[in-house]
Order: sequence, then C-alpha cells, then structure tokens
Amino acid sequence: MNHRLVLYMLGQILRVEAVFLLIPLIVCWATDGGGAMGFAVTIAVTAVLGQTLVCCLRGSQRSMQARDGFAAVALSWVAMSAFGALPYVISGAIPNYVDAFFETVSGFTTTGATVLSEVESLPKGILFWRSQTQWMGGVGVLVLALAILPKSGEGSVYLMRAESPGPIKTKLLPRLKDSAKALYSIYIGLTVGETVSLRLAGMSWYDAINHAFTSISTGGFSVRNASIAAYDSMVIDWIIIIFTFLAGVNFSMLFLAVRRQFREVLRNEELRLYTILTVGASALIVANLVAVGGEAFSGKTVTDAVFQVVTVSTTTGYSTTDFSLWPTFSYTILFLLMVTGACAGSTAGGVKCIRLVLLGKNLRREVRHILHPRVVQTIRLDGDRVGEETLSSVSLFFFAYIMLMLIGGLVVSWDNVGFLEAMSASLTCVGNVGPGLGALGPSGNFGILSSLSKVVLSANMLLGRLEILPLLVLLSPSIWRKK
Repeated sequence: MNHRLVLYMLGQILRVEAVFLLIPLIVCWATDGGGAMGFAVTIAVTAVLGQTLVCCLRGSQRSMQARDGFAAVALSWVAMSAFGALPYVISGAIPNYVDAFFETVSGFTTTGATVLSEVESLPKGILFWRSQTQWMGGVGVLVLALAILPKSGEGSVYLMRAESPGPIKTKLLPRLKDSAKALYSIYIGLTVGETVSLRLAGMSWYDAINHAFTSISTGGFSVRNASIAAYDSMVIDWIIIIFTFLAGVNFSMLFLAVRRQFREVLRNEELRLYTILTVGASALIVANLVAVGGEAFSGKTVTDAVFQVVTVSTTTGYSTTDFSLWPTFSYTILFLLMVTGACAGSTAGGVKCIRLVLLGKNLRREVRHILHPRVVQTIRLDGDRVGEETLSSVSLFFFAYIMLMLIGGLVVSWDNVGFLEAMSASLTCVGNVGPGLGALGPSGNFGILSSLSKVVLSANMLLGRLEILPLLVLLSPSIWRKK
C-alpha cells in the first residue's frame, strides 16, 4: 500500500470536514450559542492535523491503485467519525465518547439509529451538525472531495468505486471530476427543492433545512422528539414521501431524466422493481390495516402506510406512527423492506434492488441449466450482458451481509434485550436503516445497549455503508505492506 498517498487523502478529507464544521459553529452563534466551544476546538484540531498531513505529504497524489483507494475510503470514514464525535462530547450533549461515536457514525452512514431519547432540548448547532453529518455522508464525502479538490490524482476512480454503492459502477460523464460535480448538482438540487417545499408547507427554515438534509440523504435524524409525526401534516408527509422516494432512485437515472432521456429511464429493471415493491407493499399494508388492524380506509391510513414503506425501503427511518403496533403482516413487510433497500447508486442502504434482480436471474438460470445442461445462457440487465465476476460478487456480498447481521445480533443479544431487538438492531445497522424493532423501534433508542454492542453496531454501520469490502480490506495483512 502507498502509505503516503493514503495519509495525504486522509489529510484532504480532514480539511474538508473542518470546513463543514464551520457551518454548525455559525448556527451556534446565530441561535442559542450552545456547543460553540466544542465546534471551535474540533475545527482547530481537525484543520491542523489535516493541513499537516497535506503539507508533509504533498506530491504523493499519483500512482493510486485499487488497494490504496479502498484503504483511503475506509480510513477516511473512520477518521471523520472519530473527529466528528468531538463536538458532542466537548459540549456535553453526549458526554460518553462511545455514545457520541455511535451517533456520529450513524450520521455519516445515514443510518439514523440514535442513543438520544430527547433532542429538542439540545443546542441548535449540535442538532444542525447531527443533520449535516447525514447530508455529507449521503453521496459520500470522498465523492465531494473529488468534485471540489483542484487535483485528485489519476487513480481517483478507485475512490469513487470504493465509496459508491452497488455492484455495477458507472460514471455519469467521461471525466470522473465532472461525474462527481453532476452527482452533487443533483443532490443539492433535490435538497434545495425539498427545503423550499417544506418551508411553504409550514415548517420553519431551520426545521426545513434539517429535514431536507436528512431525507435527501435517506438518514432520518429529526430535530423533533416525535419525528415527522410532530408536525401532524399530510402535506409535509407527502413532500417527504416524494423527495425520499427520489433519493432512493439511482442518481444516474435522475441524471438521464434531467437530460430528458426518458426511454433509458423507463427500461431500467432496477427502477421498475423498486417502484413495484413500493406500490405493492403500500397496498398490502393498507389492506392489512383495514381488514385486520381495524382502521378505517382513509387518507390518513394510506399516507401512514406509504410513508412508512418509502422511509423504510429507502432506509431513511422517519416515522409518523409507531409501526410496531401494527398487525404482524404489516410489521413483517416492513422488516423485509429493511433488507431489500432501494436502488444502487442512490443514498439508500440495504442490499439494493439491483442485487435482488441479479440474484433472481441467476437462480432462474441455474434452474434452466438443470433442465437443459447443454444450453449456454447469459444474464442481461437492461439489455447489457452481466459478467460472471459481477454475479459472483453479488452472491458473496449477500453472504457477507447475512453473516454480519447474524454476528452483530449475537453480540447485541448479550445485553439480553430480546431476540427481535438483537437481530433487528444488527440488521438495521448493516442496512443503514435506522430504527429497529420492539424496544429499539421508532419510540425507543439504542441508548439501552452496552458500549460493546454500540462499537460492534458502529462497525456494522460502516461496513454496510461502504458495501463491506473497503473495511474488510483493512483487515488483510498484505494491505499494510509497502508496494
């Protein structure tokens, strides 16, 4: 591994984080002033360390290989979380560093799991940083770095591939830097659009910005204790439904839609499955709530069902009702949606619909191969041939995903919180969903877990956000050897 290059990239990311920390510091000064010292100290430490690494290692930007990209991405996310937790601790908002680290990892990975039971009493600057971490992590901080840094090096494609979710990596434009800029243009456009919409629907500017940050990133942190239910507005609910659904769409499809290439968008198999799952799950839950749950068929029932389906499938984790009180059938559908997730190349977590499409096609091919062993069959996605290496990586990812969920659930079960809580906590962290089930559901939080469970779940969140491989690469002894 090119240690100098990896540390140089780490320094660049710390400098970017220091700049972003200035925003909540300004919010502190403009509002209640709480937490300002925590941000000032963190900015100083992060900026000095980042600048030192960049100055000492300048000229190491070249010759990046795949292992360097994976290592830089993994170490950057760990370092961002480690330093990003400091404002919570220094300000006293979350005095325990393990809890603060868990909250920060949950923010950057857009998971939305929290150790806080009451947020409205926290300083507004702290809450803004909490929301901003999710917005920064939505598309990826290294992708942001590629867009704004003057020179990212010839091997920067490895950074994009290591951080972008999904088994098939594509560039929006021929030049990687232009792709990163296009990606963030869409991201910022959606954020501004939702902010204005929520403001017009009755939210304050502060609440609108925070919720736009956490819904476009499919993170789910809220500045209200009751989450979106606090506003009791179907207009706000549907604004969040629409923008969160769009955030779960592959950004390359949104890019094509902006360019009016609608035929390419409509032929996308993953988008079709994502839409079918959303509509189908919503209809089934509405039917179950009316037939079994005893609720009247009304606009409120439909809105609650669609809201929970979209926010769970996109791994956002907002809530307008305590769905743990719903009938078992509806509850089970939401549990399955935690696994599936939305589209690859979006801000959502989970397994991703594209992997489900490929797994289904591979299964069908194997069945046909048993019936017709001499027939050679290729698998195509959107008309393009899918390589065997990609199909193999999908199967391995799914295996690793399940194993991480089981191992995490085993560790959490040591806290004796119950089987449902232990397994759902692990699943929701690996899938970057947010709330678990039972005592860890929408009305609960992760503060009841031990420090060991929080550390393991933090690792699961990072593994899930980075699609497992970048962090696992760090565990390989060969990665630490020099080239």
